[in-house]
Amino acid sequence: MILARLALQSLLDRKGSVVLALMAMSVSIFVLLGVEHIRHQTKENFSSSVSGADLIVGARTGRLNLLLYSVFRIGSPTNNIRWETYQTIANSHHVKWAIPISLGDSHKGYRVLGTTTDYFQHYSYGKQHPLVFRHGRAFEQVFDVVLGAEVAKKLGYQLGDELILAHGVATTSFSKHDDRPFTVVGILASTGTPVDQTVHVSLQGIEAIHVDWQQGVKMPGSNITQAELEQADLQPRSVTAFMLGLESKMAMFRFQRAINQYAQEPLLAILPGVALSELWQMMGVLENTLLLVSALVFVAACLGVSAMLLSSIRERSREIQLLRVIGAPPYFLFFLIELEALLIALMSCILGAGLLAACLVFLQDYLVSHFGLHVGVNFLTENNLYLLLTIILASAVVAIFPSFSGYRQARIIKS
Repeated sequence: MILARLALQSLLDRKGSVVLALMAMSVSIFVLLGVEHIRHQTKENFSSSVSGADLIVGARTGRLNLLLYSVFRIGSPTNNIRWETYQTIANSHHVKWAIPISLGDSHKGYRVLGTTTDYFQHYSYGKQHPLVFRHGRAFEQVFDVVLGAEVAKKLGYQLGDELILAHGVATTSFSKHDDRPFTVVGILASTGTPVDQTVHVSLQGIEAIHVDWQQGVKMPGSNITQAELEQADLQPRSVTAFMLGLESKMAMFRFQRAINQYAQEPLLAILPGVALSELWQMMGVLENTLLLVSALVFVAACLGVSAMLLSSIRERSREIQLLRVIGAPPYFLFFLIELEALLIALMSCILGAGLLAACLVFLQDYLVSHFGLHVGVNFLTENNLYLLLTIILASAVVAIFPSFSGYRQARIIKS
């Protein structure tokens, strides 16, 4: 207890240099914890974006490209799949359910996904969590639209509001389907996945807004009304991709090979889990680089604290003399300096963790809206607790040199 009070008073007497060392170490711990937490949350978000789908099928392309545009709405497909091909595969006796996906339009920077009501019945995320409606219902009419939670929140939409879709996926588009507005009939509950940033319409709705368009341009002189389109037989001509749930897991690889060898059209079928593993293998180098940079920042801060303690030994010669006069042994000085380093490390951990928590609270909406990344506020996971313990132990190790210097000076003074 006496040692702790003495160490604290000693730090207060040198508060100028101690505050600078404290700030440097706090920032390094903030960076180290932040990188580790965001890395873990990003991996968790990607892994939980889709579950339950045995295969994802698209036009022949790279496996990662198919995964990214079909699940994460990143990138663009190389080609579409004919509707007849989709029906043939979806009606196979191996298939339990199928979810078609049609991409290509947007609304104020959010991707539009054309699908069927099977999407709301069979699509799941995380640990087989189904989609849940926070308000309203699934689309029934041609010009009904269902919004993801983040779209409705950021754009302020309510049930019954009308919105205009734009041709293409650019944030700002000059080709809008403004003559055929959609009505919001449902808003999904938050999932923490790309579903939250998606505008969902029916495949018939996608066909309706493009019925008089060719090569991305609306044909002049068209007078088809919205009411006529609602009564028309709007058969889809193609889809971008589709997800499959199979009757038997045993047939998965055989069915995947059959799709990849489909004679009528070049197709690619991927296993989402395998493609995600490949994605993380590619990102492993980036992850390790970020962790290495963060660790080097922390090592630099630790060396700064060690240098501060070492330089203070010369300034504390009278303090050391006084401690030796009253009978303090040399090892008392050793443990005193070690305790000072541990106090600085402990306070830095508290400040760095507090700063990270505050940033996560205030930047949560920004990360979601700009990066589609749901980062939880609770970063005190088991890994991060071990990391904090490692930081404290590393601080004690780095402080050995100034502590030994104080011990040696105490022995010289006594002799």
